[in-house]
Amino acid sequence: MAFWDLLIVASMPVVKILLISGLGAVLSTRYAGVLTEDSLKHVNKVIFVVFTPALMFASLAQSVTFEDLISWWSMPFNVFLTFLFGAILGWIIVKITKPPEYLNGIVVANCCAGNMGNLLLIVVPALCHEKGSPFGEPSVCKLNGIAYASFSMALGSVFIWTYAYSLIRSSSQIHEEKEFKNGLEEKIPNIDYAGETSKLLQTIQIIPEVPSSGGDYPSDKQSASGLVVVNSSSSKKPSCFQAWPRKVKQYMKKTADLLFEELKAPPTIGVIAGFMVGAIPPVNALIVGASAPLRVIQDSISLLGDGAIPGIILLMGGHLVKGLSSSKLRPMIIVLIICAKFVLLPVIGIFVVKGASNLGLLPADPLYHFVLMIQYTVPPAMNIGTMAQLFNVGEQECSVIFFWTYLLAAISLTFWSTVYMWILFS
Repeated sequence: MAFWDLLIVASMPVVKILLISGLGAVLSTRYAGVLTEDSLKHVNKVIFVVFTPALMFASLAQSVTFEDLISWWSMPFNVFLTFLFGAILGWIIVKITKPPEYLNGIVVANCCAGNMGNLLLIVVPALCHEKGSPFGEPSVCKLNGIAYASFSMALGSVFIWTYAYSLIRSSSQIHEEKEFKNGLEEKIPNIDYAGETSKLLQTIQIIPEVPSSGGDYPSDKQSASGLVVVNSSSSKKPSCFQAWPRKVKQYMKKTADLLFEELKAPPTIGVIAGFMVGAIPPVNALIVGASAPLRVIQDSISLLGDGAIPGIILLMGGHLVKGLSSSKLRPMIIVLIICAKFVLLPVIGIFVVKGASNLGLLPADPLYHFVLMIQYTVPPAMNIGTMAQLFNVGEQECSVIFFWTYLLAAISLTFWSTVYMWILFS
């Protein structure tokens, strides 16, 4: 197909997203007063606890089977590579620009965690129904596209609510420590000790007198004042070999606690439950399908999940309006994040997917290849904003990043979608 024809096909889904997010932006203005600051937080929590897990479960239980999980083995690896390359680029940006320490995790998370679920569930099926779509029969294309997008959404959520979640939580801990330290500095003035006294206290320990069993005179280590002076350098300290097993044990315990906490996140629970129902045929037949005895459970959860996508896109518009305000992020940081997300990562994605295809590691379906490529192209995940609000750190900075990345995502998604289809069908 001609490049310009593919460009028209690729632009229509993006226009739909712009219309819905534009409505959310209008509702968030002070003139409408619908999505206020408190409303955004409350709706974020509802989406986090109810809508997103329901969407995960309903999509995976209905569209993913055990055979699909085996044949799509390359998609988890591809999602891992998007996070790996994005994290590397984010780390480079942090080292170059040196933002405030508590914003390091925010920058890296926005570089590595992409919106692999909501946007794909809108873009991919919409491409199938566009006139002149190169992906074949619209009904078959839509069914496969929803399956690919659902699996991508589930995988993206696993990585987002583990790695990106830990980054935001670490940023929150650093921010809390900084705020606590600043509060102490405001309440307690700095105390300047005398130089000699300070040095003495750093080098000696003063221990109360212990009665000597050797006579009336003080012992060699006993001073005339009745105090025993011991050099701190003579005290026994555990060697590095003795301390190493304890540090490893503490690190493993901390990692296990972190993983356990992340597994308890509602979206992660929805992903695990959806995989179990979809991959186990007896359970799937019990819940999914028109003749399933417990189909009311699936129907109810699907009804809840249907509210996730429009709700998240509306909130996207609300976050974009907040992004018009100032933040502590320098413009250079935002420019570098945009370059990483919309220039470097898509080029990396083309080489990765085409290389895997040439090696015969991917299924023959071009729509599957397209989904793998577009995973490198999507803007930052809106769930990062949800996490920022939950942990009360970097909300304003995330809003500014979202504003500029989603503003340019309309151009980037249209352009790269056209390039991907041209590569696959030329």
